[in-house]
Formats: sequence, C-alpha cells, structure tokens
Amino acid sequence: MSTTTALAQTPIDQLDPKEFIVIKGARVNNLKNLSVAIPRNKLVVVTGLSGSGKSSLAFDTLFAEGQRMYVESLSSYARQFLGRMEKPEVDYIKGVSPAIAIEQKVSSRNPRSTVGTTTEIYDYLKLLFARIGKTISPISGQEVQRDSVTSIVEFILSKEEGTRLMILCPLITKEERTLEEELNILLQKGYTRVIYSGEPRFIEELPEKPDQLIENEIEILIDRGIVQHDEDSQFRFSDSVQTALFEGQGDCIIEIPGDKRYAFSDRFEADGMLFEEPSVNLFTFNNPYGACKRCEGFGKILGIDPDLVIPDKTLSVFEGAIAPWRSETMKKWLQPLLKHGIEFDFPIHRSYNELTEAEQELLWTGNKYFKGLNKFFDYLESKTHKIQYRVMLSRYRGRTDCPECKGTRLRGDAAYVKVGGKSITDLVLLPIERVALFFNELSLTAHEQKVAGRLIKEIVNRVDYLQRVGLGYLTLNRLTNTLSGGEFQRIKLATSLGSALVGSMYILDEPSIGLHPRDTDRLISVLKFISERLGVSELSKFESKTVPLSLIKS
Repeated sequence: MSTTTALAQTPIDQLDPKEFIVIKGARVNNLKNLSVAIPRNKLVVVTGLSGSGKSSLAFDTLFAEGQRMYVESLSSYARQFLGRMEKPEVDYIKGVSPAIAIEQKVSSRNPRSTVGTTTEIYDYLKLLFARIGKTISPISGQEVQRDSVTSIVEFILSKEEGTRLMILCPLITKEERTLEEELNILLQKGYTRVIYSGEPRFIEELPEKPDQLIENEIEILIDRGIVQHDEDSQFRFSDSVQTALFEGQGDCIIEIPGDKRYAFSDRFEADGMLFEEPSVNLFTFNNPYGACKRCEGFGKILGIDPDLVIPDKTLSVFEGAIAPWRSETMKKWLQPLLKHGIEFDFPIHRSYNELTEAEQELLWTGNKYFKGLNKFFDYLESKTHKIQYRVMLSRYRGRTDCPECKGTRLRGDAAYVKVGGKSITDLVLLPIERVALFFNELSLTAHEQKVAGRLIKEIVNRVDYLQRVGLGYLTLNRLTNTLSGGEFQRIKLATSLGSALVGSMYILDEPSIGLHPRDTDRLISVLKFISERLGVSELSKFESKTVPLSLIKS
C-alpha cells in the first residue's frame, strides 16, 4: 500500500498534528464540510479551478486561524489594539503555525512608503550612514571632522620634546558688555596676558581707551609651555585646551614660535560651513528633522511639469517643441532664441531629445540673449490676477520632482555624508542590482567593519532576495503604491524571507502570475533556497493526486 493510500485511509482524527496541519469540517464560502490534512515543513501548492475554494482554504481558513491563534496568545493589553478576530467556520484545526499572508494586491497607500522602507533596507541604510558615514565638504572635498580635547593634545604631544608653544583662543565679547568690561573680567578670572597684534601684552598695559584697540586682533593667552612626553604635561595641556575651547566658544589656537599657528575647533564645520553630524534622523524623510523642507518628505511638489511644457520631444525648438510658446501672443518669448541661437551655438533645428543635458537646461535658465522658461512662468505667476494667465498656468502644472531634493525626500545636506564615495541619496536612486554591486565592492577599515558588519550583512541579504525574485531593476526610492500586484507580492516575499522566521507558515497568493517562465524558475529557486535554510525537506504538490480528498475519513 502506497504512502498516499495509507494516509488517505487513516481517520483524520488520528493524524499527528506535528506532521500535518489537520482541518476538519471547513465550511467557509465554497468549502462544503471539507476535511483535509496538509503536510508540515513542506512547500505545498494548492491548485484547482476558479471558484473551487483555494483562497477560502488558504486565506479565509488557514491564515485566519493562524492569525487568530497568534493574537490570542498575546496579553489582553496588546489584544485591545489589534481587535477581535473571528474563528473561521470549521470544526477544528490542529497543527497550524503563526501565519504570514502575502497577497497580490498592493495594500499600502502611504505616499511615503517606498521599496526601501517596505523591505527594511532603508532602515539599515540609515543606521549604516549614521554609524560610519563621513561628511565631505562640497567646497573642498575634504572630510569634515570635529576636533576634541584628546585630538588636540595628541597633536601637541606629537611635537618634539623641548618645543615651545602657546595655547590661545579668540576674545569673544558678549553683546551686553563693552571691550573694557570684557578685559576687566579676564583679569578677575586670573588671566594676565593677551596676544595683541601678534605680540604678547599684559592686559594692564593695553591702551585705556577702547577706541584705540582693534577687537579682532585680541586673543587670550591661556597657557605657555614646553612639550614634554610625560603624564604631567598631558594633564596640563588637556586642562588648558579645554579652557581655550570654552573661552573661545569652540575655537582653540596652538602657536609654535618660529613655526606657524594651528587652528582647531570643536564645532562640526569646514570651509566656512556648519554641517549636521550624521544621525538616524538626518536620513529619515518621515521625520521633520530629516525631511526636505520644500516637499516635506514627499519628493513631489505641485509645479511646472516639463512633460507638459515639451510634450513631443521629437520636435525641435524651431518646429514648436515648447508648447506654451506656440501661440501668437507668446511667440515673443521664442523669437530671441531663434534669432540669436547661432551666437551661442544653440541647435534650434535639432530635436529636443537629441539635445545635450546642458542645452536642455539652457532652455529653462536662459542667458543674456533670451529669457528662459523659468522666467516665462515667473511672468505668468505675476499676472495671475488675469484669468487667461491662470488658465495657461493650469495647463502646465502637475506633480513634479522636488527641485531641491531631486525626489529623494531628504534635506540637502544629507547628501554630504558618504560611505564608499556614495551618499544615501545616490544609493536609493540606483537600481537594486547596482546597489548589490556597490556593497560587494565596498572596502571598509577594520574598525568600520566591526561597527557596520552586521548592518551590511542584513542589507546584502535583502538585496540578494530582491534580485532572486527578479526585481533588480527597481530602485529603493520607488513608491510602493506605483508597483504592480506581482511586484508588491514579490517584495513582501523578499522581506519575509529576509527575516528568516522559523516555524511560520507562509501563504502566497498566485506568486507566479504574470511572470515570464524565466522569472518563475527564479521564484521557485528562491523558495527552495529558503526552504533549505529553514530545514524544509522538499517541494510537495498538494492536489488530488497527492492526498485524494474523497478518501479522507472524517
């Protein structure tokens, strides 16, 4: 007797719930008192004609009971936030595990939800950039660093023994005090000397009349000493440097006579710019701190839509590619461009889609020969008290990428923080397959690897699953509500598989629908791969040939 026949002839009440999910008397929707045993720890496919009750068995019975049992295991305090879940119409279900349903429909309508946030990859990216990101000045291209007491003292002790030096700081005058009062307060604090016009001077010897002093040339002499590589010198210099940073409100100057002056600051700044230190909130567009101020973290604004302004990109400027400048009343904006285009080498007869990016941008910004589209629409804005101008503006308005954040939703200075030469905004705009390539080639120091090793491992795993299910062409910045049902289901599948939950029951709703056979094979390979990781033995096909439902005894 075969295993299938033996199973079919075994009373369902006697089947072991450790080996089977046992359902008896299911009467949900199209199920007519169905009793069935589904093998555990296997990949099971439920097939049948439309309306035969596949979804009723998988979702309305199995998933509903798995969710209900999980919620019932929580505390009464937690259950009050989840609501009451009704028991499916069935005699009993045994051996069911906590269930995760992955359906075709896109369930997220949140305008801030993206592929990155849905898969949790973006959460790990935020942590990665906050932990090991280096802030690069856009002016000099140098890394921005904050000086500390320790780093300044280390610099002092790096000099040869016997080196003479002075520890200085600028004199900061409070708004409510005069320069004379500030100097008197210095005397009360115990300071006796200042550096004035580059020369050490006793405070009492300075001119009595404040108008004879140049305030910006006065520096407080905190300490003078000789470099000694011993513990006493280290403590002394540490105390002096800390005092200089306090009195100078973040600035400290080390002057070595005969050498040069070295400026230090404990502010996070460089090249005259004050930068924000990397933190998780800096990279969070759902937080007012990190969101772009222009679009408030949505990435889109109501503005002039370039696709409406230039609808047919196969036309040239001469042929009327710019739609608002076609009318007789607005041709005056086009004529200077046609007349003087030869003077700045602009190809007015070349189709718009063949123009370089610089030439396309020039149409919007203009130059000394003609006023661009930006000034044209500014002119229309100034005339909105007239209905014809309001009507014209409305024709070319639409949801467009925010010009400040370029659709990335983050404040601009978040792009100054880089890991491996790329910012977080660069990564979210790349296709996922290129993100995977970036992390495969990323080289970190031993310290960075120790700090971020676990984060990178989680990112790489999730990116790998997305590629395995055929979604390597998506970007992490892609809105979730713009995905197809199949794409969204595969994203949820990759997210769930990336979590590697053990002992859970995954229920997929036609995961291969709409897929090319090549992608179907890739999806099956993913299911087999995760099955091997979780100890699932084989791929089983649940249909009448495997477990004849008519032979199962109730």
